Amino acid sequence: MTPGGLELRRARSLLVYWQDGELRFVNFARGVTVSGRLVTCNVLDFFNEWKTANQAASHFAGYSRKSVNSTVNQLIERGLLVRKNSAEARFDAELSRRWSSWLPEGSFHFLTKDARYVRRTRTLAEWRAMLPKRPAPNKFKSVTGAKKIPLPKLAPADSEFVNVLMNRKTYRKFSKRDLPLATVSQILSLVWGVRGYLHSPVFGRLIHKTSPSGGARHPGEVYLMALRVNGLKPGLYHYHPGRHELEMIRASATPQKAKLYCAYQSYAKDAAALFLMTAIFDRTMWKYPKSRAYRVVLLDAGHLAQTFCLVATWLGLAPFCTAALSDSLIEKDLKIDGISESVLYAAGVGMRRQVRDRRSNIRNN
Repeated sequence: MTPGGLELRRARSLLVYWQDGELRFVNFARGVTVSGRLVTCNVLDFFNEWKTANQAASHFAGYSRKSVNSTVNQLIERGLLVRKNSAEARFDAELSRRWSSWLPEGSFHFLTKDARYVRRTRTLAEWRAMLPKRPAPNKFKSVTGAKKIPLPKLAPADSEFVNVLMNRKTYRKFSKRDLPLATVSQILSLVWGVRGYLHSPVFGRLIHKTSPSGGARHPGEVYLMALRVNGLKPGLYHYHPGRHELEMIRASATPQKAKLYCAYQSYAKDAAALFLMTAIFDRTMWKYPKSRAYRVVLLDAGHLAQTFCLVATWLGLAPFCTAALSDSLIEKDLKIDGISESVLYAAGVGMRRQVRDRRSNIRNN
């Protein structure tokens, strides 16, 4: 039972909505959803600031003390109320402080973390059973009644850029050869490295990279998970783009952990290296206080992933990218808090298998 004098407060990371005729309460920081009655809103409103269960019993005098205490205990257990000075209260306050300008819309980020993924291979019948009963949407849109204007056929272009673009594929199988450290250096430099600086009379010195970033804020960070990199011990490293150097975070990395990072996708354990992409949100929040800018952070990660795939293709490597991630596990191992900095995307690479095997190892994406 909760001591009557213990101070409690409504969690700041809450959403309330109706679904299927029920009132739902969500603590998006914890990923917990519960159903409740309308009176629950009154209780949570009472605990908008730090108050005790004893004060609640006096305020809700129409209910028995036992009933009020039972309700308060349930709200604590389900994460709708937090105890003063608890780790959960500190986390809740920090999230509210750092994300205040992007909430409640920014709750999407936290609500979609640590999704449940299937840990085994599905059969063809299982995949088919999962699909909606309605037909798949059309692959192309055609505007009814619009005048059609045929375009000139694309002439074969014999250029390095077009060849790289046309050869970009997603790989799921790799050679067992180690990746040279010099190749990793090229990838990091060409994808995340600083290419120069621009001066803005308002915003000062702005970073220029090979991928665009909204407002030149570049919230993206990257961490290298070295599995089979010749000249580099297996481990987790942070890449410093300004100095073009690696900073060791953890002196261990295993193929099994790579599989766990990528939500049990078994091919990830065969890669030579993973590139874990995170975002430091305050870089973008500082310039853009409206939550629409969260879209920009996600778009930035997509720009970087495509640049990564093109660079890897140019280097003759076998790249892939995935958003199926074990968010909290990665953030714990990277020693980031998941609030000010959070993982968004991952890309991986390995050496290509021999040419004779290549056709069966490529999956168009």
